Amino acid sequence: MSELESRELRDSIISGLNASFQKLVKEKKRTNSEMAFAQKGKIVKVKATEL
Repeated sequence: MSELESRELRDSIISGLNASFQKLVKEKKRTNSEMAFAQKGKIVKVKATEL
């Protein structure tokens, strides 16, 4: 795999991850749910409406 192909694949994966995250946040906002994140080794729950 050439460097260009590798870069295109990486960009495609990142784009898909961003789209998935945006879709998840939208769904969590619709259902008024919380999301859990790790911050400095601790689990933090945040209302999706605050994102």
